[in-house]
Amino acid sequence: QLVLGACQAWDGRKSRTAKREAGLLCAERAPMYSGQMTGDAAYESEPEVEDDSYVDASQPSAPAAKVNIVPTKANSSEAKLQAIARSRWNYKIHILYVRHEHKECLDLIEQVLSEFNGMCEYPIYVKALIKRQQGRIQESLQLFQAATALNPHNVANLKQVGRSLYLLGKHKAAVDVYDEAQRVSTTEDWEIWHNKGLCHMYLKQYDTSMECFRSANDVQRHDTTYRQMGKVFTLQERYQEAIDVYLEALEFSPDNPELLTTVGLLYLRMGENYRAFEYLNNSLSVDPRDEKTILAAGSIIQDHNDMDGALIKYRVAAVKTPNSAQLWNNVGMCFFGKRKYIASIACLKRALYLDPFEWIIAYNLGLVHLTTGQCASAFHFFSSSINLKPDFVAAYMYLAVTLAKLDDFENACAAYDRAAEIDGGADFTIRLNYAITLHNGGDVERSREQFAEFESAWLAADEESRAADPDVETQAETLRRALGV
Repeated sequence: QLVLGACQAWDGRKSRTAKREAGLLCAERAPMYSGQMTGDAAYESEPEVEDDSYVDASQPSAPAAKVNIVPTKANSSEAKLQAIARSRWNYKIHILYVRHEHKECLDLIEQVLSEFNGMCEYPIYVKALIKRQQGRIQESLQLFQAATALNPHNVANLKQVGRSLYLLGKHKAAVDVYDEAQRVSTTEDWEIWHNKGLCHMYLKQYDTSMECFRSANDVQRHDTTYRQMGKVFTLQERYQEAIDVYLEALEFSPDNPELLTTVGLLYLRMGENYRAFEYLNNSLSVDPRDEKTILAAGSIIQDHNDMDGALIKYRVAAVKTPNSAQLWNNVGMCFFGKRKYIASIACLKRALYLDPFEWIIAYNLGLVHLTTGQCASAFHFFSSSINLKPDFVAAYMYLAVTLAKLDDFENACAAYDRAAEIDGGADFTIRLNYAITLHNGGDVERSREQFAEFESAWLAADEESRAADPDVETQAETLRRALGV
């Protein structure tokens, strides 16, 4: 509609002269730009918030300040002429902006501002939008503040000041500005409530954030608001409540692939693989080339030991996201499952290059090097993984196995003790490996103690856990005979 309005303004140049004489020419409007945050806090997608409610200070619709001077016909005519003069280039600025001809647009804006001593609200507003698109957030904030000073009652200016503060990470100040915008606004505004919710979310005020998002949905329901509500519950590890929010959003927008994928990933995180695969398949039926969905579906297939099927999925995803560390990590573990260790190491090292601080990549590289007998390299990668994620039990256990193979008996026992301390005795493989290491190191008494702990954990485990690795029973029987138990 904005572009159409610009075209109508262009084609109706013959009638514009008459409108100017009558003082009726209105300023054109530019679309509101919504920048995007970067980083994890961004988990996932910032909403593309747009607003089209710009009001020029020079137009009759802007609220006028109370003046104690009796207006005369001459004063009124002069004010109209000044307003017309200030806004006569607004249509051209708008056309250049929507065409993304930013250089020409900025040149024209500078010309207009120099002509009227910087007292033109709309050119300042558009200049601020362009600066923000160029990544110069601080400069855009100053320009939006200047536009607000010219017209403090314009809600669009206040919302943009709040948005710039949000992008600069000044969330508390942004909330204050949005509160002021709500006081000025004559109607309930979805965008103000939504952005206030975002600010409270990053301030970790989750309850207040949820209230704002619910208020935004009461004004007008949006997929972006539902996604942020689900994100708040996910940050609090309230996964079922997050799923309930996303399912409500799917009633409103049933063919949204992003919502379907997010529900599938949450079910995957909760261990419900079948329901996760159902939602991921529904998402792929809507968007068969969504790389995030393909990656998640491939990981489920990979968990069921269908490495070839998973690689087919990953091949499709690699076309769109060739630099995804998660993709190359999964491909590397597919090759590991097929016992192609050189290809596995090559893929995992590429993943590590793309994301050097991802702990699970270092852990997987440690597993592959341990399997191939390269214990020094395995020690290096397990240590890196532990430094990045100190509470992951399996990394300590495999580090202990690696140290035992490097004949460092004391440190191996220390790593086993740390793993047992974190685990609390639930994982029977830690006790079994510890008992084997102690027996090989000549400490038979402690080996028997650990073997007794293993048998208690083994009896307490369910059938699925026992059947996961048949080699456990074989090693346990061998150690039982060696210890004379």
